[in-house]
Formats: sequence, C-alpha cells, structure tokens
Amino acid sequence: MELLFVTVIGAGIGLIVRYVLPSRGTYGVLLVPAISAAATAITWVALLWAGQTFDGTWIWVASLAAAVAAGIAAAVILPRQRVDADARLFAQLSGGKA
Repeated sequence: MELLFVTVIGAGIGLIVRYVLPSRGTYGVLLVPAISAAATAITWVALLWAGQTFDGTWIWVASLAAAVAAGIAAAVILPRQRVDADARLFAQLSGGKA
C-alpha cells in the first residue's frame, strides 16, 4: 500500500516540477509526472529489495529525492531535445532551402 502512496506523491512532485520550470510547452502534460512516478516506484522497490523497511525514513527520502531529480532532469533535457529535433525535421522537410 505504501508503494501506491509514494508513487502518487512522486507524481505530484513531478507535476509541481513541470509547472515550476520553463519550456513546458514542448512536452506533454503528464510526461514529467509519469517519469517522476516511475523513478519513485523503481527506487522504492529497489530499496525494499536491498533490505530497507517500508516504515523507515531513508526509503521515503531516497524515493522522493529520486522523483525530484528525475523530474528536473526530464524537464531540462526534453525541451532541448525537442527544439533540436524540430530544427532537423524542418531542414529535412524544406530540402535545406530554409
């Protein structure tokens, strides 16, 4: 049950990150929250397998820190990738005339 809680909190963190950082018009509304939720769930399960308990402090801190880090990384990297990909596609479609 705690996995559900921490994943929903991670998605909420990703939603906050999406609206705090600029260039949010270059990717979808749910992409950054989904990446943050996935990073949270993966970190949570990995730490459970490593021997942490679900009621420990560090499993929560590490999982939510992973949500923040993944959300920020996605929100910073994705707009740059999108702008570069759009420029390459425009050059290809225009035949290099523009």
